[in-house]
Amino acid sequence: MAAPVSPQQVLDFWFDVPGSPAHGESRDVWFRKNPAFDAEVRERFAATHAAAAHGALAAWVDTPASLLALIIVTDQFPRNMHRDTAAAFATDAQALAAARTMVAQGWDTQLPPVMRWFAYLPYEHSETAADQDLAVRLMREVAIDARFADLPVWAERHQAVIARFGRFPHRNAILGRVSTAEEVEFLRQPGSSF
Repeated sequence: MAAPVSPQQVLDFWFDVPGSPAHGESRDVWFRKNPAFDAEVRERFAATHAAAAHGALAAWVDTPASLLALIIVTDQFPRNMHRDTAAAFATDAQALAAARTMVAQGWDTQLPPVMRWFAYLPYEHSETAADQDLAVRLMREVAIDARFADLPVWAERHQAVIARFGRFPHRNAILGRVSTAEEVEFLRQPGSSF
């Protein structure tokens, strides 16, 4: 297996290179199913994700930039590399721990808005009400920048699902969980999955 890449290589891939027109802006590939993009993430970062999953990237918690890269590797990359499988969520606890470190250190406030957004996504992906509450508050802070004004709407939608069900029903089948009748009915509604 290939060696892990550097934190800067992760950030340059995800956010584009500093100085480029796309750097600091939202990208279409982030939240759309795109088999080619998923394959690129898998090809370029599988070894890095595997190292993170096994705790081999502990040094990445030492700076805001490398910690953000660790969050991307453990929260976003598996959702691309392992789409529609349980492995997509396997490193969520590590991502959330990294996000908690980021916020506890106050390093999140040193990041530009687009990067803060991704530093906070592990809270939004959590199936814990307190994490969802914090996600809403943090996304509202990012939304002060008008380019990211819709972030609280998405955070509130995630929060509402957790408040109602205590989990994300759209993960049930993938994770081998039995859905309740109410969850089955909910999943029939348009926009019930993230």
